[in-house]
Amino acid sequence: MEYIVQKIGMSRTIGVPSVPVTLCKVLSAKVCEINDNKKAIVAYSDGKKMNKAIEGQQKKYNLSKEFNRFVTLKVSNEEVGDIDLAPLKEAKKVKTVFKTKGRGFSGVMKRWNFAGGPGGHGSRFHRAPGSIGNCEWPGRVQKGRKMPGHYGNTQVTVKNEVIEFDEENGILVLKGAISGSNGRVGKIRIIK
Repeated sequence: MEYIVQKIGMSRTIGVPSVPVTLCKVLSAKVCEINDNKKAIVAYSDGKKMNKAIEGQQKKYNLSKEFNRFVTLKVSNEEVGDIDLAPLKEAKKVKTVFKTKGRGFSGVMKRWNFAGGPGGHGSRFHRAPGSIGNCEWPGRVQKGRKMPGHYGNTQVTVKNEVIEFDEENGILVLKGAISGSNGRVGKIRIIK
């Protein structure tokens, strides 16, 4: 079963030993349409802008304005309505799918952990990548070379152990860290 969650932040358990945990809020969602293989179109609330395509979907499924994002998830629901949170009570392990923090265009020292050159005056080689090509043959830069470029904002999947699920507040407590900044919306999948 899959759910849409929002990362709240990290904390730790009180005890010996103390365990680092990540808190996630399970977003309220509505199952709009159930297809075969228990795949369903699910609507959830996200504070982003509206457009005519979203308004058309809301009209089609008779939803209120707050439900403005649609995804396809594997759910335990048998019929259309609020998403069933019962499987989260018995869940022991989940896979979390989040996007990492985006760091924009980064150099090789930040992106690939290159050492760089001497810091002293006159070296003229501080944070540069160094030599990147070969001589006459092949006369080009090889594919896969570690160079400056876009760093972060990639999808990462992590396995986490479920410590606790507070159904009343919709808070899921997961052991360890998950990718992404606080407030980022992602997906969790219950695994056996």
